[in-house]
Amino acid sequence: MGAFLPFALLAIIILTKEDVFETWMIFPLTIIPAGGAFGGLFFYLMGFQWFPEGNRKLIAVIFSTLFYFVILWISSVLAFSITGHWD
Repeated sequence: MGAFLPFALLAIIILTKEDVFETWMIFPLTIIPAGGAFGGLFFYLMGFQWFPEGNRKLIAVIFSTLFYFVILWISSVLAFSITGHWD
């Protein structure tokens, strides 16, 4: 689930552009959802396995949500830096 949301958003953005699909678009379509999958796995482990109840679960869910968005940001910077589209 963590990888599907970034992949769907990127696919919609890329496919609605007037340009034809280019090979540089493969890197963002693979690296960013991979970061989302890692963030989703971390969210699941923190919220449901390691801290399953109480106030510690609330803190773990908040922290892992922030961590998920940071991982998405880092993976998007990495993907667009590799392709040369990050200035």
